[in-house]
Amino acid sequence: MSGAPKIAFVASDTEPARLAREKLAGLYGDHPIERADVIVALGGDGLMLQTLERLRGTAKPVYGMHRGSVGFLMNEYSEGKLVERLAAAHRSVVHPLLMTVATAAGSEKAHAINEVFVTRETYQAARLRISVDDTVRVEELVADGVLVATPAGSTAYNLSCNGPIIPLAAPLLALTPISPFRPRRWRGALLPDRAKFVIEVLEAEKRPVAAVADHIEIRDAKEVHIEMDRSIDLVMLHDPDHSLDERIIREQFGP
Repeated sequence: MSGAPKIAFVASDTEPARLAREKLAGLYGDHPIERADVIVALGGDGLMLQTLERLRGTAKPVYGMHRGSVGFLMNEYSEGKLVERLAAAHRSVVHPLLMTVATAAGSEKAHAINEVFVTRETYQAARLRISVDDTVRVEELVADGVLVATPAGSTAYNLSCNGPIIPLAAPLLALTPISPFRPRRWRGALLPDRAKFVIEVLEAEKRPVAAVADHIEIRDAKEVHIEMDRSIDLVMLHDPDHSLDERIIREQFGP
């Protein structure tokens, strides 16, 4: 960035985040998002995802600082030298997943930066048929559900389901079952990020499921289509010693 950028600050609804926004806005100015060069998000990963979704289609960069509970996508908080940090920051460009859900009422769409997952709504396990690029790969999965994770989201819900961590630059998506009962030995798959997934819900009336794109939930899904939306660039900024690529690699070697 040349010169001092116009900064817009956004904050989560917590006292530390609100106080940080007031302090930083006083130090660096606070511009409307539509006129800003860069957005500084103060909170946790949830705020980062919400801010990126809000900016979808603009390609404006978001620099997060950790003032929340979970901050894997965030930089360390500091009030000093923010302009210099923004100038030196590394860019990470990610594409979201596009989820299209067929329900009895019609069709709904949503985007996800971390993952799309299909999960049971009741005490009964879901029964799902999974196709990849028009080929049925799992005829019947009996499980709590299944998810498709991006590299950026591979260290989130995917990792807690024993899915693989994917380096940010790897052109892959993780297909990971959630508490599988049958087939017992299927642990998921790594697939090209150009793959297109279809998840059919078997016995949808008896065993209802919800489809979730990050924080957007659509209930009573009948069929879920998932693919990467390459028409959208989402840009995150990270300090050189705190890059997202490095943190994803570091996660694979323990704390």
